[in-house]
Amino acid sequence: MMTASTVFYITYMRTLIVLAAFVGCVGCGQDSGADVPVYGYEVVHVYPHDRAAFTEGLFYFKGFLYESTGLEMHSSVRKVNLETGEAVQQQLLPDAYFGEGIVKWKDKLYQLTYKTEIGFVYDFNTFEKLGEFHYKGEGWAFTTDGTNIYMDDSTSHIRVWNPETLQEAGHIDVTDAGYPVERVNELEWVKGEIYANVWQTDRIARIDPKTGKVVGWIDLTGLLSPSDMVPQPNAPDVLNGIAYDAEHDRLFVTGKFWPKLFEIKLVKRSSR
Repeated sequence: MMTASTVFYITYMRTLIVLAAFVGCVGCGQDSGADVPVYGYEVVHVYPHDRAAFTEGLFYFKGFLYESTGLEMHSSVRKVNLETGEAVQQQLLPDAYFGEGIVKWKDKLYQLTYKTEIGFVYDFNTFEKLGEFHYKGEGWAFTTDGTNIYMDDSTSHIRVWNPETLQEAGHIDVTDAGYPVERVNELEWVKGEIYANVWQTDRIARIDPKTGKVVGWIDLTGLLSPSDMVPQPNAPDVLNGIAYDAEHDRLFVTGKFWPKLFEIKLVKRSSR
C-alpha cells in the first residue's frame, strides 16, 4: 500500500511543475474576441470507483470501462464493471513502470508509460503482453477517432500517430484565444472533438482536432463533494479520466483515487 508521505511527495513535485507551467502561461485563456462557450454539468448517475486507482487512462467499450492506473509498483490495466467499480480482469505492470494512457486499436490495447519512453502492446481480450514500442518524451494520454491515434505528453501538443506503426504523422497545437493550453492530459474522442482534462484543474477542454482550437470548456468544479475528500486510505487527487459511450450518448468522468465515477450531462452556462 502506498504511504501518505509518498502521495504527498508526488503531489508536491507535480505542483512545482504546475506552478512553473502557469508562470509561462500567464494570460492563457484571455478573451481575444472569440466567444468560447463554458458548460457546467448535471449529474445523471453516480457509480462506485476504486479509491486505490490512480486513474491515468479511461475509455468505455461494450458495457465495460477500461482503465489504466499509475504510480510505480501500483500500475495496472483493468477491465472494470461499470455498475460495481470492480476490476473483472487486470494486468499489473512491472514495478519500475508508471502506467499512463490506454487506447484500443482493433484486437490490441496500447498503453503509455510516464517517463520511461516505453509503451506496451496487449491482446485486447486477454491482456496478454504482445510487445513494446518506443517514443520520445513523456507519455500521458491516448485516444482515437477510428483512423488516427492521438497522444499527449504534458505540453500543449497532441501528437497524431499512425495506429498500425505507432509512428508520429503530425501534431496538433492546442490553443485557447491564441494562447497555448499547457498540461493537456487524459483524452477522449467525443462527437468529432477531442475532450481533454487539463492537469491540476477542474476543467475539460473541447478541442477541434483540425485546428487545435478550444471550442468549449467544461467546468466540473464541485463535482466531488467535501465528504468524499477524506483519505480512505488515499486522499482524492486531481480530476482525470473521461470515457464516452457513443451508442447511448453517455459521458463519464472521474479522478485519481476518486471513490466515484460520474455520468454527466453538459449544461451550457455562459460564453466568454
